[in-house]
Amino acid sequence: MKKIYYLMAFIALAFTACQKEPALHSVLPLPADAMVQKLILTLQSSDYKELPSSNYASTSFSFKNGTDAQNGIATILNTEYPAAANKSTAAITYTQTPASFTEADSVLTDDAYTLTAADYLLLPGNKYTDFSVAQLLQWLPYKFPSVPNNTLKLITWTIYPTGTLPAVPYSFLYLNGSWHAIYTLQPAQYTTLGVGKYNQITSSTTTNLPQTLGALVNNDVTITDTIKTGDIVYVSYNYYVSATADYQRVQPLEYNGSKFVSPYSFPVTINFIKANGIWGYVQPLPVITYTLTKTDMTNIANSGTLTGASASVLTNLGSYFDFESAWSATELDAAFTFVLKTAEPSPVTNTNYAVVYPAYVNGGDVLTTYYFQWSGTAWVPQQ
Repeated sequence: MKKIYYLMAFIALAFTACQKEPALHSVLPLPADAMVQKLILTLQSSDYKELPSSNYASTSFSFKNGTDAQNGIATILNTEYPAAANKSTAAITYTQTPASFTEADSVLTDDAYTLTAADYLLLPGNKYTDFSVAQLLQWLPYKFPSVPNNTLKLITWTIYPTGTLPAVPYSFLYLNGSWHAIYTLQPAQYTTLGVGKYNQITSSTTTNLPQTLGALVNNDVTITDTIKTGDIVYVSYNYYVSATADYQRVQPLEYNGSKFVSPYSFPVTINFIKANGIWGYVQPLPVITYTLTKTDMTNIANSGTLTGASASVLTNLGSYFDFESAWSATELDAAFTFVLKTAEPSPVTNTNYAVVYPAYVNGGDVLTTYYFQWSGTAWVPQQ
């Protein structure tokens, strides 16, 4: 039987060897159209080359802004992953060069806005006529629901809890799908530059603007206390051209470890989803950042069994104001939820709340971020 078996196997092999070789795709399994994929990718030069030659990124291998990246990467995904099923997702990291930053509209009269009493009521659930900065960030998408990337708004409103108007309007930038509070040049800084009479930058002070503004920001301890190498700071400043040409402009700066300079290229990650057979950009949820204070950490340390943390861990926190490695994820969840209940008394859904806290790592504190979302009834960690 063995001989017969081997003979039959040989005949079968000889027969198939005489057949015309099938195409590769008929031998290898085809990608399943119904397969939902979860892609996490960093674009390479070969990916950018999939773009039409008319798209500058096909040769620069980077995007100048978020809008170009959203459109270009969708084209790349539709070319390289056409068989991915609907509901497939992709987190794509691309290279962006903010040195080419251009506002959608820098005319001061277009950028400036003062809230009316009716404006405050646009924020769901709000019945007051004042906002914290965090609440204003929540409000902006309701007031300006459809704006182009790099839109700047100078906002004047009644600030909670002081009940006062800001001496200088706050600057908010719509960047890569979400609103951000950015750095605004103050009267004392204009005075330092010798233009304090009107608080305006002019052509005589723009010879090396990144260096000039960088020196000002570098002396602001509210920035340098928490800045890290590679961080980008967007500086909003008033620029005077003539009596009929008054602008509010934005200069991005990057911290290189010792000072602020013109920014380098840097990576950005954005998300996509396949729907109706086409890859498309996914609008990120708004992010509201809250940084723990010493008072917050003292309150956590004095919370007893509320967080589930041991007495020794709580004592350590109250003494050193940082979180050692002994804290478990469950204990951190409970501690930060404890703070959020007071810090964010009127949370909204479909928003990421980022809690920044000092984690004790290798002999020093490292600022670390923990994310939560409000479900409508409870805080839900997103780690």
